[in-house]
Amino acid sequence: MKLGRIAIGVGFACALLAGNANASVTIGGTRVVYPLDQREVTVKLENDSGTPSLVQVWIDDGHPDAKPGEIKVPFVITPPIFRMDPKKSQTLRVIYSGEAVPTDRESVYWLNVLDIPPKADNKDNANLLQLAYRTRIKVFVRPPKLAGKPEEAPAQLSWKVTAAPGGKGEALSVSNPTPYYVSFSEVDVESGGHTYKNEQGGMVAPHATEVMPVAQMNAVAAGAKVHYTAISDYGGPMPGDATLGQ
Repeated sequence: MKLGRIAIGVGFACALLAGNANASVTIGGTRVVYPLDQREVTVKLENDSGTPSLVQVWIDDGHPDAKPGEIKVPFVITPPIFRMDPKKSQTLRVIYSGEAVPTDRESVYWLNVLDIPPKADNKDNANLLQLAYRTRIKVFVRPPKLAGKPEEAPAQLSWKVTAAPGGKGEALSVSNPTPYYVSFSEVDVESGGHTYKNEQGGMVAPHATEVMPVAQMNAVAAGAKVHYTAISDYGGPMPGDATLGQ
């Protein structure tokens, strides 16, 4: 769904919105995988609108509110700020700058693309609200020679029932013994003729355990079925099934 520029009688301001559903400038992919043995990777942007945009790009370490100039990450991204003309594309170069990162597992960072539209014509002296849109996607840093393959990681996870945060109902505890991040778009639990859904998706880090909320799940025993859709390196679905353990 595309929303147009908004004009409202509240005085001029510039609003920053997260997400890419309304942005003119879009990223060619839903994630970036950076093999650590490569000098750089490229990311393609497209301006699908009929107007130019000013674009600022940066990488953060998981803190979305941090200011670009204050963030310390082991990457340089170029160009950091530029104009994108209508119906044109721009290639970003992401370059590893050499600082130490874990070599026995993946690391995750976030690519930010801020799309700032041109100042609207104000021939009628109307009060305008200009909307700037920020798109933020994951950057997975993958050292060479990690054990296994990333597409095999979802099947190696172990699932258990645990108390939900706050002590109300139950949730899923998922443990990841692999060196790869595993992201999900959907997770369901099938038990006793009922299907309980996780509405948020989620991600579990390498060699870590994550608790995932599941709406209204209660009294689910070991042996129930978990149906999940993991996300591949290319953003595609990888459906799978598992059995809840003790």
